Amino acid sequence: MSGSAGPSLDVWLAEAKREASAADVGMYLCHNGVVRSYSRDGRPVISMDLSVDRERLEELVSTARMMEGVSIVRVWVNEGHLEVGDDIMYVMVGGDIRPNVIEALTALVGMIKSEVVTEKEQRPEA
Repeated sequence: MSGSAGPSLDVWLAEAKREASAADVGMYLCHNGVVRSYSRDGRPVISMDLSVDRERLEELVSTARMMEGVSIVRVWVNEGHLEVGDDIMYVMVGGDIRPNVIEALTALVGMIKSEVVTEKEQRPEA
């Protein structure tokens, strides 16, 4: 695998459960985006070059922490040349109730995909 090694979700959860705000958390949701062998339009992909706007990422993490019911947010985004199966990102959100946590996770992942990362898929040569 290329890129850098991602975090351990077990470690993230253990750390989050020790935070003072953990007493308000009723659930944690985690997302692990991975490079797949086909694009959204079904065309084959052999690898991906991924760049990240780290400043914007930090802004979005701060925004997510202010969402209704959210107490804990962790985000890691890979960068560089990634192969099929490599991790693109890990996102974890902890909050009070399922609807708030689902909404926050969905919104945060969507914003990261649209505002933070730039993906250039590499295709097989014809």
